[in-house]
Amino acid sequence: MKILLTNDDGLRAPGIEAMYESLVDAHGDFGAPLGEVVFPCAPLTVQSATSHGVTFHQPLMVSDIDVSERMHGVAVDGRPADCVKLAISSIWPERFGEGARPDLVVSGMNAGANVGINVIYSGTVAAALEASFLGVPSIAVSLHFGQKPPLWNVAARHARHAIEALLATGAVTGHTCLNVNLPLCHEDGPMPPIHVCAMNTHGHVDAFERRESPAGDVYYWAATTGLDFRDSEPDADVDLLLKRCITVTPLWHDLTNNATLDAWRQRMSST
Repeated sequence: MKILLTNDDGLRAPGIEAMYESLVDAHGDFGAPLGEVVFPCAPLTVQSATSHGVTFHQPLMVSDIDVSERMHGVAVDGRPADCVKLAISSIWPERFGEGARPDLVVSGMNAGANVGINVIYSGTVAAALEASFLGVPSIAVSLHFGQKPPLWNVAARHARHAIEALLATGAVTGHTCLNVNLPLCHEDGPMPPIHVCAMNTHGHVDAFERRESPAGDVYYWAATTGLDFRDSEPDADVDLLLKRCITVTPLWHDLTNNATLDAWRQRMSST
């Protein structure tokens, strides 16, 4: 298997490095790499909450970067969806041969959960959705953050176990996009249970602090954690993540509200 690895926190982020080390692990917990090729291509700078934005009116500058002794990748001065579009259409075939494509895209591991409405804002999820739209199956991986620094290596180990379990179903093909969220990983421990669930659809409790600059200009600073939801449906992704489960939510790039199509056709037929 050949894997394209990306994220929205930037190529030098600890989450993507931990994910890389887990995917290429040939000893310890796994005994063999998950992919014969794991190729990182990620934003040059942090692109959190940039959603599915893409670049059209300026060049996408790229650079080869040695992140660590083992991890070498391509940094793209653009957004997460840019990285996937550029990698699949140009960089991957340049590196691995004309017509070549990755077998799987893994986006993450993101520093912070992407559950509920955050799925819409997330650059991590956008990168995965872009891959699935282009016909490459994808898995977005995000880690719930708490008060303590996370154990990235433990989280990445859990992530790889979850990815292997998903791949073992034989259903991660074509336009599949799966959104995986890992619970808090402040200490080592057993693999959390995996639950397939729906996305919570309640909005955020938005809060902003009103401040003034030294020059007297007014500005506002977001004052929420990103997990302050108005409500949480039982057994939806938010509820299960807070119960220390690994959540898996199948996503789809078609935003059509199919349930209302016929009603709208009937309404407009009389105009």
